[in-house]
Amino acid sequence: MKQIRLMSGFFTVGIWTLLSRVMGFARDIMIAGYLGTGPVAEAFLVAFSLPNLFRRFFAEGAFNMAFIPMFSKKVEGGEGAEEFAQDAFVGMAVILTFFTILGIIFMPLLVTAMASGFRGDERFDLAVEYGRYAFPYILFISLAALLSGVLNATGRFMAAAAAPVLLNIVFIAAIVVAAALGRPMSDTLGVSLDQALGLRVGDSLALSVPFAGFVQMAVVWWAAARAGYPLRFKRPRITPELKRLAYIAAPAALAGGVVQINLLVGRQVASFFEGAVAWLNYADRLYQLPLGVVGIAIGVVLLPDLSRRLRGGDTAGGRDAFNRASELSLALTVPAAVALIVIPMPLTSVLFQRGAFTADDTAATALTVAVYGLGLPAFVLQKTLQPLFFAREDTRRPFNYAVVAMILNLALAVGLAPFIGFIAAALGTTMTGWAMVVLLWRGSRDMGEAATLDDRFKTRLWRILIASGGMGVVLWMVEVILGPYFGTPGLRYIALSALVGSGIVSYFAIGQLVGAFKLHEFRRALRR
Repeated sequence: MKQIRLMSGFFTVGIWTLLSRVMGFARDIMIAGYLGTGPVAEAFLVAFSLPNLFRRFFAEGAFNMAFIPMFSKKVEGGEGAEEFAQDAFVGMAVILTFFTILGIIFMPLLVTAMASGFRGDERFDLAVEYGRYAFPYILFISLAALLSGVLNATGRFMAAAAAPVLLNIVFIAAIVVAAALGRPMSDTLGVSLDQALGLRVGDSLALSVPFAGFVQMAVVWWAAARAGYPLRFKRPRITPELKRLAYIAAPAALAGGVVQINLLVGRQVASFFEGAVAWLNYADRLYQLPLGVVGIAIGVVLLPDLSRRLRGGDTAGGRDAFNRASELSLALTVPAAVALIVIPMPLTSVLFQRGAFTADDTAATALTVAVYGLGLPAFVLQKTLQPLFFAREDTRRPFNYAVVAMILNLALAVGLAPFIGFIAAALGTTMTGWAMVVLLWRGSRDMGEAATLDDRFKTRLWRILIASGGMGVVLWMVEVILGPYFGTPGLRYIALSALVGSGIVSYFAIGQLVGAFKLHEFRRALRR
């Protein structure tokens, strides 16, 4: 089997994920401009969240965490890999087809479970309608996730990492087409012309969701076929290996999707505060940029790499892979977290404040961004700690930790909401993220040398913190100097670029000076 290079694989996934997140920003900027935080925006965001939530359970958060180690071992051993992948592909297609039908039928119950605060107003009916349009997305995107797991386990990262870009292309095209049609000539729905345009954009977005999922599935299916795994739809069969896969995947359904479960609790709380669902979503987009580029990329590459090394008895290599992944994750996400905490207002105002997105929306979203920033390193560390368990086919303990984390999040979000309002949802997510890291770290202590921190990591960690703190001071000073320009049309984007650029330059300069990292390591990984 071709050796998986951790760093080069990370940068392949990370660069494509960065492109996807940037286009996601463009998409959300357009949604914010046309829909703001109004009923149509909140209804669409909840509707789109439903298939994405279950995707984390059935695909990325559960199935793939069980599937990739088993499939990697078969690839490494040269025995029955294609047959196993084929059976899993068909089994998932059958299960999710039935689940999709049930979801469409019982959509009012799903919307209530996600946002019971919508009941009794126009957001509920819209969310149900949009949810029924969007829900088939779970079938296509889950099959795409399985096919991506096949590609990642064989060291082919590009197609799987590039596919999400297509989702944002489809969404942007849907918004452009809906907006190009203009405002309806009459208001037969009994709403204003601006509201009618918002409905048209919302309808277009909801209808585009399953199409985007199909396009992503088609791309990774083609790539998998070229890689020697032409998976087909055929009669399903139950094999002992599929039973074992289901046995392992069941507890991973909660463990792998713990962040999504916490976001579900957050949206439920937010649904009782007008506009809060949209505020959380736009803030989520900001912190998901570094989380996606770093955390998800590391998790995608690290799991198959650890699985391969453990099967080969390479304990030292497994330890090095875990330490380098953790080190790189913190080197890139700790400064990002500091930036989200120090400069949330200019980030939010420049990116989103226009059209239907008001200054009040900016203030609420910026506060949420700062709270999420406090938890960003924890969200990323989970992506490096969980593979230690999943590579050993141990999904039970992460399941137990996830249950504890979920109860804590529920208590914090619901318990604090009467006192601090919607921000309790974000605070609960952040504090739960750190609790999950502590539980995973303590649980990994009995895994031997492969799960221990080496001297290089311990030496560089505190230097990363120093460099990030220095960068935070620079950002604060530059924000004070450029403050008047963030609200000036034509100059706001230049001012934000200068602010972000000052942070990047100062961080890497200080980091190189104090020995937090060596710049040639990043250059060498990029060349690979």
